[in-house]
Amino acid sequence: MKYGYEIILPNEDLPFKMFIFEGKDGNYIREKHWHPSIEIFAIFEGSLRFFLNDIEYCLESGDFVLVNSNEVHSIFARKSNTTVVLQIPLNIFENYYLDEPFIMFSHEPSVQDKRVTELIWEMYRIYTAQECGYELLVQSIFYKFLYLLVTEYRIAEVSPEFARGYRKLNRLSEITSYIEENYQSDLSLEKLAAVFGYSPAYLSKMFPKYATITYRDYLQSIRVERAKRELTRTDHMISDIAVKHGFSDSKAFSKAFRKKYGVLPSEYRKDLRI
Repeated sequence: MKYGYEIILPNEDLPFKMFIFEGKDGNYIREKHWHPSIEIFAIFEGSLRFFLNDIEYCLESGDFVLVNSNEVHSIFARKSNTTVVLQIPLNIFENYYLDEPFIMFSHEPSVQDKRVTELIWEMYRIYTAQECGYELLVQSIFYKFLYLLVTEYRIAEVSPEFARGYRKLNRLSEITSYIEENYQSDLSLEKLAAVFGYSPAYLSKMFPKYATITYRDYLQSIRVERAKRELTRTDHMISDIAVKHGFSDSKAFSKAFRKKYGVLPSEYRKDLRI
């Protein structure tokens, strides 16, 4: 069965992504998907039904669930809730990897669960207040949070069966990370295939098979998302933004932007200012 691949970009002012869960209003379903980032859902009000590797977790206020890199998961929010989500790039844990770029955390309850949720809420509260130096204070708390993860929740050994299953998606994760770091260049399928020692034909089939998206569409999504950030935060000319983020010209950028967001970049920027 194919599962969706989620593209994750950190907050612009933090080394990770933090936000209120998009299913906060209830009547929400997120189908099975995966990503290389470590993800934490912390519920502060309401409840969630969370499916992780086909195991159901009924989460109430005060609970959290941790999703390891490449674990398939889905979410059902029947009622309104307040849930803070953290998405942490895998490379933040590189000093604690096992034999390959991989780290795994336990899903079992710990005596530190309450402290974990307290730190997450404290980070979110400070981040939303946006007072002077907030990003420094948030990151100082974030490193306390990471300390708890690697000392209290990290699993030092995994079964050979799990490791084999993980490798199927881990290679694609390495490729997508490379794309995210080099998306501004002329990153053709042929060049990418050469970097990783694949044939272009094999890589072209690999993306739809494991990520349910073509290579071209994935690269385009990264470029549009990065360009959108600059569009919303600066007064730079749209043509300059387009070229900076890998588009041949503003026309190509506008076409891709409109396909994803339903409006032209100029219209989107105008609406923000209004």
